Amino acid sequence: MDRESRIYVAGHRGLVGSALLRGLAARGHARPITRMREELDLTDRTAVRHFFDEARPEYVVLAAARVGGIEANRTRPAEFIRDNLLIETSVIEAAHHVGVRRLVFFGSTCLYPKVCRQPMREESIQTGPMEPTSEAYSVAKLAGLAMCEAYNRQHGTEFVTLIPATLYGPHDSFDPEGAHVLSALMRRFHEARGRADRVTLWGTGRPVREFLYVDDLVDACLLLLGRAEVPPPSPINVGTGEGLTICELAREVAAVVGYEGSVEFDATRPDGAPEKVLDSSRIRALGWAPRTPFRDGLAATYAWFRENAC
Repeated sequence: MDRESRIYVAGHRGLVGSALLRGLAARGHARPITRMREELDLTDRTAVRHFFDEARPEYVVLAAARVGGIEANRTRPAEFIRDNLLIETSVIEAAHHVGVRRLVFFGSTCLYPKVCRQPMREESIQTGPMEPTSEAYSVAKLAGLAMCEAYNRQHGTEFVTLIPATLYGPHDSFDPEGAHVLSALMRRFHEARGRADRVTLWGTGRPVREFLYVDDLVDACLLLLGRAEVPPPSPINVGTGEGLTICELAREVAAVVGYEGSVEFDATRPDGAPEKVLDSSRIRALGWAPRTPFRDGLAATYAWFRENAC
């Protein structure tokens, strides 16, 4: 992959897509291919095929998806499974149609069983029931993984699935209805700072989650796109290997935001899976390692939030 390669980033305005544009620019790829949602509906198979026929990308990063937190997944499962299946099938089929050299698809830790041996190895996928509150989204992501592997087996494509730890960073969603836990906490504490002496959070605070700064995921993605060798079998986990309880996470976020009140938990609300920490030895064996300390990533995320999302 050289600096003139035609690289299509699907979902370039989101958390992962915007970080990819930064990473590509830093490496001299000044003009990746992008389309606004208003210009190209990725759920429209015919429109996607026409776009690929015209743009003829050599590399594709499929960072577009319908995503959200526990409540969004619980209340809108039909939208999550429908939109994600349509996006995946449209883009993956069109990539094969035009002979894309390599494609990176992003899975999710929700592919793993709700109760899973820790740290989670890629072989554990489909060895037990998934978390019910995000099952529709999980099934769609599982279909995308299976589709990439099916095309690789039948057509010799190089479609790679990465499974990142829970991501955070600039351009994350801070919408109270759709945000993931870290960005949701950041907004809650920001709004409570100086106005409230107590914040109540969902669940027990005991579940363990692993967090990865989005620019570190970009490093892994571009490493795999740029390798001359055929990619190793996927899926491939990408994480730090370090977990935090939600209670510990709340303390970290509160410290960065400057919230000094108390934090309480409502155990009548759902926790989700008890623990999610990835075994990322496959990607580390290729020379990747995370480079962003957690506090630094939180500070950068909060700075972006204050400037853009308040």
